[in-house]
Amino acid sequence: MKETDREAVATAVQRVAGMLQRPDQLDKVEQYRRREARKKASVEARLKAAIQSQLDGVRTGLSQLHNALNDVKDIQQSLADVSKDWRQSINTIESLKDVKDAVVQHSQLAAAVENLKNIFSVPEIVRETQDLIEQGALLQAHRKLMDLECSRDGLMYEQYRMDSGNTRDMTLIHGYFGSTQGLSDELAKQLWMVLQRSLVTVRRDPTLLVSVVRIIEREEKIDRRILDRKKQTGFVPPGRPKNWKEKMFTILERTVTTRIEGTQADTRESDKMWLVRHLEIIRKYVLDDLIVAKNLMVQCFPPHYEIFKNLLNMYHQALSTRMQELASEDLEANEIVSLLTWVLNTYTSTEMMRNMELAPEVDVGTLEPLLSAHVVSELLDTYMSTLTSNIIAWLRKALETDKKDWLKETEPEADQDGYYQTTLPAIVFQMFEQNLQVAAQISEDLKTKVLVLCLQQMNSFLSRYKDEAQLYKEEHLRNRQHPHCYVQYMIAIINNCQTFKESIVSLKRKYLKNEVEEGVSLSQPSMDGILDAIAKEGCSGLLEEVFLDLEQHLNELMTKKWLLGSNAVDIICVTVEDYFNDFAKIKKPYKKRMTAEAHRRVVVEYLRAVMQKRISFRSPEERKEGAEKMVREAEQLRFLFRKLASGFGEDVDGYCDTIVAVAEVIKLTDPSLLYLEVSTLVSKYPDIRDDHIGALLAVRGDASRDMKQTIMETLEQGPAQASPSYVPLFKDIVVPSLNVAKLLK
Repeated sequence: MKETDREAVATAVQRVAGMLQRPDQLDKVEQYRRREARKKASVEARLKAAIQSQLDGVRTGLSQLHNALNDVKDIQQSLADVSKDWRQSINTIESLKDVKDAVVQHSQLAAAVENLKNIFSVPEIVRETQDLIEQGALLQAHRKLMDLECSRDGLMYEQYRMDSGNTRDMTLIHGYFGSTQGLSDELAKQLWMVLQRSLVTVRRDPTLLVSVVRIIEREEKIDRRILDRKKQTGFVPPGRPKNWKEKMFTILERTVTTRIEGTQADTRESDKMWLVRHLEIIRKYVLDDLIVAKNLMVQCFPPHYEIFKNLLNMYHQALSTRMQELASEDLEANEIVSLLTWVLNTYTSTEMMRNMELAPEVDVGTLEPLLSAHVVSELLDTYMSTLTSNIIAWLRKALETDKKDWLKETEPEADQDGYYQTTLPAIVFQMFEQNLQVAAQISEDLKTKVLVLCLQQMNSFLSRYKDEAQLYKEEHLRNRQHPHCYVQYMIAIINNCQTFKESIVSLKRKYLKNEVEEGVSLSQPSMDGILDAIAKEGCSGLLEEVFLDLEQHLNELMTKKWLLGSNAVDIICVTVEDYFNDFAKIKKPYKKRMTAEAHRRVVVEYLRAVMQKRISFRSPEERKEGAEKMVREAEQLRFLFRKLASGFGEDVDGYCDTIVAVAEVIKLTDPSLLYLEVSTLVSKYPDIRDDHIGALLAVRGDASRDMKQTIMETLEQGPAQASPSYVPLFKDIVVPSLNVAKLLK
């Protein structure tokens, strides 16, 4: 206590020191004293109240303990009295054993008397029950049957109580009521027949179905009562429990299975669309049955039967089994598609389980898949394998058909814009479209796989197409009279390339999602390159055709005959224009490139004629005349190709300018300026070689050996650099084998 007092004093000193830190606070000492006194009084009051409350609780607890002790003593005394009375009554109870036996015997005799009437009337009741069953009065028949069973079971129970080991009497009773079991079985058959036609019965005569359910419910109650009595006595009448409710669901399940299996009316041999018809019949039957069950049958069954839920599960299980059976058959590709479309889409669509008439009782999200993921995967693998083989065969057949068209004597058809075409692109992409539309019905993933497959096979197909087009061209070059419409069909082949390009782009845009488009595109080999190569080979073949006809006239260029007044260029222009009238049927991208290539090749052939040194001018007048003729013909060619290239927006003057530039070198009258003119020519056309210069000087015919040597040496020192846009013209021109040394001589 002393330690506590010291701590209290120290705390008080500290608080007082905190209150009196300034001189002006001394005036408030009395105020502080009164405030602390009030606080002290308040604390003392709360402390007294808490102690008083604790004391009251202790007092109440002691009082309750005292009362409990008195109650325990009273109970102990009562138990002692009861024990004493029980010991005194044992002898009295033993003396009543005879009375007990008499009561039991009286009960048995009373039961026998009560059942005498029923016992003697058993044959009559059996006949009445049989008649009622045959008449379809099932409720009345069941009431009679219950009376018979009740009499039999009562007698057998009493016999069991008297002497459970007496099998002879039990057998005698059972034999006397032997017809009862037969009646029960006969009634059950009638019940099962009604249940098998329950979906029809509930529409025509729902009362009959209700009667059947009432009978089953009665039997369930009797089964429960007998099982409860068995726990007490161990006695079970013959034929019990009947479990008719369980048998009812078994019959319904068997009926559903039979209904599903019985919808297949055709086979593949009799009808190619057998599976589609089979699945559609299943869809219609199941939907109609479930709607009837939801709207009508639930009114005929007790709620705890959950008849609609059970029927839904039965139909779902029967469908799953049937789909498994169909999936295990050797299905064709179109049949696999029909099956998967039905299982994955139709079954869960508004056409079936999502139908508004089934909502909200049917929750599609809770239904298990009709086919496992493994089975679906196997079917898809089979489908993709079959589809791959089919596409390869279809593409091969389409190409063979197109090749036959190439040999026809009639021109190919033209599209709405007048461009020649064959039916090949339409056939190929119609086939792709059909397969993609079918795949899209199943799943997005399958659609993407089929698209990838189509693109892969398209890539291989285009390689074969390229080879066949090349063979077509080579065959024609061996005999230019055959086929008759070679040019027109080659134009169609070229146009097909553009159609293929556009169709591929359209196909990807239509069937490929944006987020995966890049990945699929990267995984496919580029088909544009193959198509461009086919078109380029086709254009090259057509130009080869042109230049074969021009060969004779190109050989006349830069010859004596030409100088004296040949009309070779006129014929060249007419021939080229005539061919390009046919080439107008080529689509613009390829026609544009072909026109430019024809222009380049004509100019190259003209320059080749110069470089072949077919003529050597002997005088300034001849050089002037020849150069001016070259300029006129260059303008003539320029006019022609401007006309052919109209609408392309291309500059077609550059090639013909080369002829003019060469003509300027030939026309030059002052030999001292020849080096400057040649240097200008070389700077403009960097691919020109020294043998070209040598041949050009040889055509002039007036350049001295020293001048040639000087020009050659100077040009070798500083070769010109070509601009990125420059199109080489001289690199493919080969000068006849006459070395520079001979030219200098």
